[in-house]
Amino acid sequence: MSAGRILVVDDDPQIRRVMRATLVSGGYEVSDARAGEEAIEKLRTEPFDLVLLDVNMPGMGGTEACQAIRASTDIAIIMLTVRNTEKDKVAALDAGADDYVTKPFGMPELLARIRAALRRAPAPENTAAEHIRISGGEIDLASRQVTLRGRSWRLTPKEFSLLSYLVSRPGKTISHRELLQAVWGPDYGEELEYLRVFMNRLRKKIEPDPSKPRHLITDAWSGYRFTPSK
Repeated sequence: MSAGRILVVDDDPQIRRVMRATLVSGGYEVSDARAGEEAIEKLRTEPFDLVLLDVNMPGMGGTEACQAIRASTDIAIIMLTVRNTEKDKVAALDAGADDYVTKPFGMPELLARIRAALRRAPAPENTAAEHIRISGGEIDLASRQVTLRGRSWRLTPKEFSLLSYLVSRPGKTISHRELLQAVWGPDYGEELEYLRVFMNRLRKKIEPDPSKPRHLITDAWSGYRFTPSK
């Protein structure tokens, strides 16, 4: 049984060959593309669970391709980049990636990142209601939908995992480490930029005024907490 279908997007044929061989040996089904435009076309016609997307490619670059992919699907995306500054990492996450891996990388690290990107957070603790009220709408935990200001908002799996972990513990400050390990996995815990980017993305989707959040509250140096409408 396949562990998942992965699309490898890189303009270097040798990298594509090595990654294909490694991923296939790990139980994944693999297809590849040489450029962002080709990847987008394949995603229109074939089902995939995850995209491995190189940042530096001729034509449509990885960041632009990531934005285009994220605009139409909630598929898991891992960006592959030679840059390792926080600015570059945040740019990759802002484009819609779920994770990034810095080149050069070992294949065991990449396989671990793939498992983390495909994992889902544990089911929420017993919640009083599946429908959580927020200002101007509600969060439906059963259907994984947010309805706000008369329209439904699509959340990526990682966005929903993060949100559902918080809303199932209303009023409780959840530490950065606990959130990272619950949503991304036990190998995470120090990647605070992940939380900053994903919380900003969530606030844009559930807060009437993202600059003055009512529901997704930052507790400085501690973590985050969710406050439902009363």
